Amino acid sequence: MKPRKRVLSGMRPTGTLHLGHLVGALANWAAMQDEFETYYCIVDWHALTTDYADPSAIEKNTLEVAIDWLCAGLDPERSTLFVQSHVPEHAELHLLLSMVVPLPWLERVPTYKEQMEQLADKDLHTYGFLGYPVLQTADILVYKADVVPVGADQQPHVELTREIARRFNNFYGPVFPEPLTKLTPTPKLPGTDGRKMSKSYNNTINLSDDEPTIREKLRTMVTDPARKRRSDPGNPDVCPVFDLHKVFSTEDTRAWAAEGCRSAGIGCIDCKKALADHLVSRMKPFLEKRKEYEAQSPEIWEMLRSGAKRARRVAGETMKEVRSALKLPPAEKDG
Repeated sequence: MKPRKRVLSGMRPTGTLHLGHLVGALANWAAMQDEFETYYCIVDWHALTTDYADPSAIEKNTLEVAIDWLCAGLDPERSTLFVQSHVPEHAELHLLLSMVVPLPWLERVPTYKEQMEQLADKDLHTYGFLGYPVLQTADILVYKADVVPVGADQQPHVELTREIARRFNNFYGPVFPEPLTKLTPTPKLPGTDGRKMSKSYNNTINLSDDEPTIREKLRTMVTDPARKRRSDPGNPDVCPVFDLHKVFSTEDTRAWAAEGCRSAGIGCIDCKKALADHLVSRMKPFLEKRKEYEAQSPEIWEMLRSGAKRARRVAGETMKEVRSALKLPPAEKDG
């Protein structure tokens, strides 16, 4: 049997996951489990690149991310689910790769300047923040991942990983494959203020939100700015609420909402209520699973530790090759 290609992806435990994570990543990750050998990592060291001054929430957030992953269909029997800091080989490879990565490569990463602007309230002038793409590269290469599923905005990160792998191989021989980007379908998912749904903007509908919270957030969500009165016709093509209808509502409801908006046959409150009904129905099984998993935190930590053991077996073999390629003195376990 032909071996399955290997996939690696991860999420930072920097806060509560939201609908954007579900439809933009987790649904795709779950669908890949039978086609690929999948490794999904909660990257807690990456959380420290921005939250180093107060890491008090990282452990709690790590557990919350794991719960949401399980609710979204990630299966520890079909995927290796683990915490980054439980696999020290990530840090070792990060160190060794940092010896060969030119500084300008890091300074040109698009998200570097973007995050510096978005997180202006934090001091991000640190080596860790500048070098996080090298750690991200180590996350991928330590498993010799063939494929990295990302949205279009993350493509430059995978391309940098390919460049670093190529540079390392040119110096020391063919150790790493150059991973391919697998663009995942990411529906446009606006937040309650109309901008991209993001924790940074505090405009999210969270995967842990209960029904009253979901309905209240949708009730106050912005709509077509040109529709100021109930009698004004609107344009669903520019309405953030209709963008959510496209993802969560039935075809019949979408047609009803679009026609009612354009003709002023329905008001924005009616449109939002219909969306809320569909979203609450969609999230009900998720929230029911969440309550079950919240009562199983010891078992979930054990699952993550078990995943880390599996991950370390793969990562350890890679690091033997890396140390040999770099002519480092072999450790006893490598001899």
